[in-house]
Parts: sequence; structure tokens; C-alpha cells
Amino acid sequence: MRIRSIVAAGLVAGLSSAAVGAPPRTQSVMLPMSDGVKLATDVHLPAGDGPFPVILARTPYNKNRRGAAGWVRRGYAVVQQDMRGRFGSEGENVPFIGCGWAKYRDGAETLDWIRRQPWCGGKVGTHGGSAGGITQNLLAAAGCKGLTCQYVVVAAASLYHHAAYPGGALRQSQVVGWMTANRFDPKALVLYAAHPDYDAFWRGFDAVGRAEKVAAPAVHVGGWFDTFSQGTVDAFVSRQTRGAPGARGAQKLVMGPWAHGRLPGGRVGELRFPRALPPRKYSAAAWFDCHLKGRRNGVRDLPAVAYYVMRDTAGGRDAPGNEWRYAKAWPVPATDTPYHLHPGGRLDAARPPASDGKPTRVSYTFDPTKPCPTVGGCNLMLPKGPMDQRKVESRKDVLCFTTDPLTAPVEVTGNVRARLFVACSAADTDLSVRFCDVYPDGASYLMAEGMLRLRYRDGFARPTPLKPGEVVEATVTCWPTSVVINEGHRIRVSITGSNAPRFDVNPGTGRPWRPGCRTVLQAVGIYCDGDHPSRVILPVVAAK
Repeated sequence: MRIRSIVAAGLVAGLSSAAVGAPPRTQSVMLPMSDGVKLATDVHLPAGDGPFPVILARTPYNKNRRGAAGWVRRGYAVVQQDMRGRFGSEGENVPFIGCGWAKYRDGAETLDWIRRQPWCGGKVGTHGGSAGGITQNLLAAAGCKGLTCQYVVVAAASLYHHAAYPGGALRQSQVVGWMTANRFDPKALVLYAAHPDYDAFWRGFDAVGRAEKVAAPAVHVGGWFDTFSQGTVDAFVSRQTRGAPGARGAQKLVMGPWAHGRLPGGRVGELRFPRALPPRKYSAAAWFDCHLKGRRNGVRDLPAVAYYVMRDTAGGRDAPGNEWRYAKAWPVPATDTPYHLHPGGRLDAARPPASDGKPTRVSYTFDPTKPCPTVGGCNLMLPKGPMDQRKVESRKDVLCFTTDPLTAPVEVTGNVRARLFVACSAADTDLSVRFCDVYPDGASYLMAEGMLRLRYRDGFARPTPLKPGEVVEATVTCWPTSVVINEGHRIRVSITGSNAPRFDVNPGTGRPWRPGCRTVLQAVGIYCDGDHPSRVILPVVAAK
């Protein structure tokens, strides 16, 4: 979970050659926590006697690899720390185990220590991306005092909902791949697998549920194809609407057409979006100069939301989209517009006719031994971004519903939701929903996707097994997007039973998947008549 290109290029940090000052003075300490564990911590001080405004960055990726010189030359003291159990720090090598408010409070205790140091001028901000952003969200939700502001880049706010179990399905490639590649203790995988439900363990890593404890303003930067895109939006919305004084109404959100670790303005997946660099007025340099140095640079008065609207990358200059827009809040004003599923694969605003006692459905059979593959999307370890789904859509276990060619552009900004009436032959199954922009040449580019493990259709805290053959209603929420489907294009929604290896495969038994476990075929019917109006609900923004 590391973000490289954006920060390294200085696009988010906002640092430039104009930064002045002498090289940093560095001191290293082993900072003791309340349980006696010591954390490796470096302090980089600017020239002069101080005291200084401070920027804190905590990381699982080795503090020695984090660049501090640019900030120090701007007059900031920088504190960099290896998280508990990582590199020079002592303690359990389990992801984020000491970042929040549960078993340990390493972030909060480090902040308290900083504020007591003679070189600290009393104002402390935090900075970092990916894992360095997750630890910021958890620190803020710990309810600690003295946190002045934050700059959070591409980060989950709930480890369950945004990182480990989105929609109740284990995010297998990311969880296993990231923990293995970064040499966390193997017991961490065992721990995550032992908690498939949203329980007390996961509530200890959910900053969204503790937004009322957060008192700091923050900028939240994310991408439509980022592996934590929903986390970025949820962190902003929860703090902006439910935060404590100091946080409520003082957040900023920046969402662009980016994937995790990809340079803004470059190719994303199989598409390239122009003018995609983040607005510099929302940069970390401007944010910290305002909140930590007290400069009146207008950043407080910026619109709360800056978001990039994507569009047809092959269209003419007159096609709407591929531009930055600004809003007072998220979600932006939009009309929930249903497009109904019809037999034969048609997607239409018209509601299908009543069943007259003979329900209409379309069906597929999912075989857990032959799962539908992941092709692009909001990934970390896998190919990411908007990619052509035709090789997925041609499978017999994938249902596709497509509109006629549009006679006018349709802007979709927000979360696409699929409201489906479903019956299954097994005790459990997954619903993987993909929302695509179909170009005139037939290419079907993934713009948003969602997953729901059906035993969690009534909530993630307690599973509810399916009764074979019973029709249930379930909502699959796709992660956020902002795209104009151009005139002549078509809107497509596909539904299937897997997205592997992004997610683990549902064995259909009602129990979690394990290597070698028993699996069953899952015959799935999606009902699409007037009495069971399965539909996809698009947040449609009125034409400008």
C-alpha cells in the first residue's frame, strides 16, 4: 500500500525549487511507548533556534527511505517513525496494530511526545500516502489532542470496508500479496482470516465510525481507480458532516483519474486522461503553510471538493468532460436514475412489465473452480485502471445488460448502485457488478465496480445464509466514479459470481473459502419483471 509516483513528483507535496534553507539537522531516538516498546524515530530540524512547526510521518516502509529535506528547507521540523514491529522499531509486526486507539496508541503517544519537545512550536501536522495515510486516519480517530491538520493521500479509513473485506469478500490478492511482499508476521494473515465478519476487532480499525472524535482539518486525495477510493471519500464525508469542532466543515476532497501509485497525467489502465494533474492550490505545501505557519493563502476558502470528470478519451474537443470541477459537498447534486434489467440483456429506463404470476429471470451457473478473472479496476497488486472487459463479458457465467447508443451525453458522478432480486441454489454466492462505458467500436471500459457476498446482504456484522431458491433483494454499491458516457456510446452493467484473484472465491457453502475446501455449483437467477424490478441506479448530473 505505498504511493510512489504522486508524492515523488512533488505534485501532491507541492514542493518546488523555491524552497530555501540549510540541510536538515538529524537526531535519532528510540521513543518508548506506554507498554515499554520503543519505536525508531528520526527528528529533522531546520536551521535556527526554533521552535518550529512540525510534520509527522509514520510508515511501515522504513523511515530512512522517506524524504524530509524539502520540508525542512521550508522551515518545518520533520519527525519520521517506523511503525510498531517494522524495521528499527520493536513490537508486534502486524499491520497498523499500534496506529489507533485499541490495543496500543503509538500515534497519539508520539504526538504527545512531539508537543513536549523544545523544538516544537505547538502546531503539528501529519503527512503521508497509502499506509502512511491509513495511520493518519487512525491517529485522528483516536481523539488525541494537539493535532493541527492532516494531508491524507490514497488511504483506507476502515480496514474492513476499504482494505480487507469490501462487500464482505476477502480482498485476497491485496491482503495476501501486500502482507507477504512486506514480510509482516504470518500470524497477521491468520488474524484477518479469523475475522470475516465486521466485529469488535475491525471496529478498532474503523475511523469512519469514530468521526465524532476527529478534530483536525484535512485534505483527502484519492483516485477513481485507486485501491482505496471509497475510503478517501468516506473519510472526507464522515469528518465533514460528523466531525468534532475543528474538523466538521473544514475538510477538502480531491479526486482525480488515477490508480494507486500511478503518476497523475499518465496512462491509467488502457486510457489516458488529459489535464489530470491535481490542482496545485490544494497542495500539501499550501495546506501546511496555512495551518502550521498561519499564512493567509486562501486555502481555507477553497471549495470543499475538487473532482475530475472523465469522458470519452477518443472524442472530439466538444465532448463534455475530461476537466476539473468544484463543489461545496460530496456527493455532488445528482438525480438517482434507474435503468432496469430486461430479459435479453437490455438495460433501459422503462420498467419491465408485470410478471402475471410467472416471474421472469435470467440465469447463470457459477463454478468456484473456474472463477471469472479480474481485469483492471481499483487494484494494488494486479493490473489496474479502466480496461476492456470484453473477454470477461463473453463468458457464459456473466450476464450483460446494455443500453441502446445514447442520443445525448450522460454524466454519472457518485456511487452506482445495483438493486437486484436474486435467487441461488446454494447457501451463499457473490455478486460482482461492473459498470462500463461501451465505445462505438465495442470496447467496454470498466469505470466502477462493486462486490457483495450475499450472506452479508443485511449487514456485515452477522451473516444471513441464503435459503436455496428463495428470492432476496440485495444492493451492490459500486465504488465512486465521475464519467460522462458520450453520445453514441452505450452503458453496460455486467453481473457474475466472482472477481478473482482480486477477491477470494465463494465456495457456496456459507463458510469462508480455504485451500482445499468443499465447493458447490451456484445456480443464480436475476429476476427482471415488474414485480421484481432489478435495476442499476445511476447518479446522473444535469447537463451544464
